[in-house]
Amino acid sequence: MAAAGDDLSTGSTPTSTGVGGPEPRTLVDWLQHIERLHAKPIDMGLDRVRAVADRLGLSLSCPVITVGGTNGKGSTCAMAESILRQAGYRVGLYSSPHLVDFNERCRIDGVPADDETLIEQFEAVATARGDTPLTYFEFTTLAALRLFGRQPMDAAILEIGLGGRLDAVNIVDSDCAILTCVDVDHTEFLGPTREAIGWEKAHIFRRDRPAICSDPMPPSTVGEVAATIGADLWRFGHDFRYSGDRTQWSYAGRTQRRSSLAFPALRGANQLLNASGVLAALEALSDRLPVPQQAVRQGLATVELPGRFQILPGRPAVVLDVAHNPHAAAHLATNLDDMGFFPQTWAVFGMLRDKDIDGVIAKLRDRIDHWLVVDLPGPRAASGEELEARLLAAGCAQGADRSVTRSADPLGALALARERASADDRILVFGSFLTVSDVLRDLRGRRTARQGT
Repeated sequence: MAAAGDDLSTGSTPTSTGVGGPEPRTLVDWLQHIERLHAKPIDMGLDRVRAVADRLGLSLSCPVITVGGTNGKGSTCAMAESILRQAGYRVGLYSSPHLVDFNERCRIDGVPADDETLIEQFEAVATARGDTPLTYFEFTTLAALRLFGRQPMDAAILEIGLGGRLDAVNIVDSDCAILTCVDVDHTEFLGPTREAIGWEKAHIFRRDRPAICSDPMPPSTVGEVAATIGADLWRFGHDFRYSGDRTQWSYAGRTQRRSSLAFPALRGANQLLNASGVLAALEALSDRLPVPQQAVRQGLATVELPGRFQILPGRPAVVLDVAHNPHAAAHLATNLDDMGFFPQTWAVFGMLRDKDIDGVIAKLRDRIDHWLVVDLPGPRAASGEELEARLLAAGCAQGADRSVTRSADPLGALALARERASADDRILVFGSFLTVSDVLRDLRGRRTARQGT
């Protein structure tokens, strides 16, 4: 099934692809080819992907941590990877979607897989699938799992794409599952309520294995599924918790305490919640993956994750955030408040049509003075014209020094915001992975150009 939220897909042998056209050779060729293999970008169910996995003989011999939830998955995965690597372990991380390059999705020991390595996995999956239709996410997930199964690794961290029960990643029986939070998103696939969505997401749990729930107020279905499956449920506030002040924080689990910890390098008021879930998972796996205190400190201090409340250097301040649902937008609003005073806030805003656009606007309308709405690529994208209409209906252009302006793309909108904003103002780029990716791609290009001169 397709990756959750925004998937930055790019967009074989003639006997195995089942799709006309020349044989793919480059990574871009392969990604474009994989997009055409299935009529629907999302096709719920595990039978097809499990059948191909069996033909491939996929297996992971190292401890596996699966991470699901509505928001906070990327941060949780990044912190778990960083801490384990600081402890000296060789770690594989599979995450989605990517922001700039597809290679970001599949990382071993902190290094993204190169094109040649990925193409080798794609060729193997293409041969094994035969005539079995696979979505983009299913195909690429199988490729990542094959790569991880053929590499010497001490631990693997796998991010769930959409939901949990029927997500392609869920063919793996993980040694520990982390559920970050449950909120309303992807209702057309997961159901209209937190209870229904929690039921879907909790199916990443496994019998007699630790199931970490970082949501302080999870829907009752999470506990019900854990009890039915027979998972060892660790609940935030019951089995583990955190406490702290403005300078440091502490973790307390069932049997383990970690004190005098510095705050994670990832910004945001919700990061201690994500970090405590990671430490609970590491406590639960401590017999197989012991982690010293110094590795926790160093891992949290050095973790990086682009596009999650990322503040660029210089003036005016520029904040990049991939928040694309009301729950994430509420956290973003809190984080913006914690930044202090700025005379005006400008927002480069692009979203997908199948998201709760009005819900996101409602969480941030009082924090943003000037909206620059943009068109994004792909059929799922809401047009700038549609976003403008939603903002005007919400009253976002009412009053002095408030405006809504249309711009062709995120980079053009950011340039316009920089031109109009004062040095003391703030610019926010948000609403979708696609909105932020354009800016990050441009930054990377400029950095590469500078290094080449």
